[in-house]
This record gives sequence, C-alpha cells and structure tokens, in this order.
Amino acid sequence: MKKIDKNIADAYFREKNIYMVIYFFIWAFVSYGIVLIAEPLSNIYFNGFPFHYFMGAQGALAVFIILLFVNAIVGDKIDKKYGIDHRKNEEIGSNSTVNH
Repeated sequence: MKKIDKNIADAYFREKNIYMVIYFFIWAFVSYGIVLIAEPLSNIYFNGFPFHYFMGAQGALAVFIILLFVNAIVGDKIDKKYGIDHRKNEEIGSNSTVNH
C-alpha cells in the first residue's frame, strides 16, 4: 500500500480542521449568538413568529443540517484535491480483510 507523504497529510488535515472550526463558529453563532441579540430581533417576524424565537426553535436546527451537507460537499472536494479516493480505499481494504 502506498504511504502518504507527511507534508501532504498535514496539509490535508490542516485544511479539514480549518473548515471544521469555521462550521463550529457558524453553529455557535446561530445557536447562542442569536439569543444574545434577541431584543433587537424581536421586532422582525418570520413565518408569523419573532425571528429570535424562530431561530431558537427551528432555524438553528435547519442551519445545522445545512452545515452537514456543506461539510460533505466541501470534504469531498478536499479529498479530491489531495488525491483521496474512497472507492480505491474500499478496494484496498476489501483485499486485506477476512470476510466473516
């Protein structure tokens, strides 16, 4: 099996971790930041509810689900950028394990 160069592996994980930190800050702002600025948002209505209430009840969950899809898409692009192919990994793994 081909070994991955340490510099490439470090760059790959650094890029993945940078995106994870960005997603975390977006999630934290949507989940907790909206509560901190709830007073000015109480005058804005979305679907008949005050915006801060909507974000607490449904909006934060919707943003979290969107972040999951964005993470999957961006993660696949990063994998392709660094030459990681999941089909090739499955093929290599299936040849080296015992099927029970």
